[in-house]
Amino acid sequence: MKLAYWMYAGPAHIGSLRVASSFKNVHAIMHAPLGDDYFNVMRSMLERERDFTPVTASIVDRHVLARGSQNKVIETITRKDKEEKPDLILLTPTCTSSILQEDLQNFVDRAALESKCDVILADVNHYRVNELQAADRTLEQVVRFYIEKARKQGLLDGLKSQKPSANIIGIFTLGFHNQHDSRELQKLLTDLGVDINLVIPEGGSVTDLHKLPQAWFNVVPYREVGLMTGNYLLKEFDMPLISTTPMGVVDTAVFVRQVAEICNKLTSTKGFIQKSSNNYKKDTELESNKSSDLYSRTLLSEKDKEKEERIPTLDTPVSIETLKNETFNFEEYIAWFSRSIDCQNLTGKKSVVFGDSTHAASMTRILAREMGVRVCCAGTYCKHDADWFREQVQGFCDEVLITDDHTQVGDMIARIEPATIFGTQMERHIGKRLDIPCGVISSPVHIQNFSLGYRPFLGYEGTNQIADLVYNSFTLGMEDHLLEIFGGHDTKEVITKSLSNDTDLTWASDGLAELKKIPGFVRGRIKRNTEKFARENSITTITVEVMYAAKEAAGA
Repeated sequence: MKLAYWMYAGPAHIGSLRVASSFKNVHAIMHAPLGDDYFNVMRSMLERERDFTPVTASIVDRHVLARGSQNKVIETITRKDKEEKPDLILLTPTCTSSILQEDLQNFVDRAALESKCDVILADVNHYRVNELQAADRTLEQVVRFYIEKARKQGLLDGLKSQKPSANIIGIFTLGFHNQHDSRELQKLLTDLGVDINLVIPEGGSVTDLHKLPQAWFNVVPYREVGLMTGNYLLKEFDMPLISTTPMGVVDTAVFVRQVAEICNKLTSTKGFIQKSSNNYKKDTELESNKSSDLYSRTLLSEKDKEKEERIPTLDTPVSIETLKNETFNFEEYIAWFSRSIDCQNLTGKKSVVFGDSTHAASMTRILAREMGVRVCCAGTYCKHDADWFREQVQGFCDEVLITDDHTQVGDMIARIEPATIFGTQMERHIGKRLDIPCGVISSPVHIQNFSLGYRPFLGYEGTNQIADLVYNSFTLGMEDHLLEIFGGHDTKEVITKSLSNDTDLTWASDGLAELKKIPGFVRGRIKRNTEKFARENSITTITVEVMYAAKEAAGA
């Protein structure tokens, strides 16, 4: 881990805690020294929720270091089991406490013997993965644990629901507009005639995880969290997985078609009645020892009545026709807006996109494909997902930047000088220093992006929100022209905002006087270019002559 005053993705234990605190009646215990126990403050400050289960910190101090952590950890787990009566206690170390190299799995095993609830250790490598990777791994671990537990107890029912149904996987606390996206996704699926089986982890219960295989398919809207769980269910139960993010008109239409194709295919496929999963291993042995015909006859004779009652039915095929009127009107409206004079003013304007892989890739495609905006650079801080990201944005941007270093992002933005930025809260800070507007489209975010109003980014309503965000992030209408004529409303003598903290340059009085004559909306750019020219030529005092020389060097 490197030390920095800004990180796009936090340490691994934050991801594990975000997943654990998203479930109902799950208590997380963090084995950590003082200083690592800031999760409760962060969540209560950002998430607009009245009730949530706080994380308990099992503090490692000098007394614990002297006699070992075993008794402290076990005592904390058993105490919280008696006080809170949770369904699950999840223990996670932090990067700092991992240095002690204690056998926490042994502590968990011993505590489980004395506790009524389930106790598991977050099995992530705190030195090698970040917050999002750890969240993905932790969710898959919890789901796997309860699937295996239900299988051992004979409670795993793999028979599909009567009507088409779906699981939504990856909605969790502190996510970027996750709650609103979940609501919009559920509405979209319901309009298509698809029931919602489970939404996890946010608002879900670990005691219901054995019902996951009853859905017809899984939806994972964000690549950052949920893919490992979706792939596990695909491998274990052959459940189709939709990982397309329905963000923007085109990808929402792709998502709807994928839902329709899966539902129609599964309904028309013979033998879609799944085997009961509590007999999964038994059935596998039968398949290896008996011919398929004999096995089929045996299974049919035993389960004939049950299957007749549980045969999935679909009164009318799921298709885009289900949303024909709504979709047609919506697409016509967007098409009209994209042809309007205001939107055409955006055509060819330069923009920079940066964020997590899901939102940055989707936003890049929306800007280039649906809004006619030129994306000069698209980037993500999800370095582990670099190959997928490059593939998704290929042909939609001029260059790609994969980095988790915000200074590189800032230098790139200062070099390109786009008309607007679409990024995280950090890019918003950078934009303020460079006088470039920024629309926030990805976490990490400030409290202002945990809105009380309904602001999804997915589905049809999400497309409206994105269109407004894009349009309002640029200089509106005649504003450019009016600023050029009247010199703007800048009452400051000089715009001094810059990414550079160097103080080796001095502006002479005649240089400052000339700078004040420049219209406000381009003054910052002229100032930065002149200072860059001065440094390249070892000039310490900027006069009018230096400004003209910088102008000639730039070919203006």
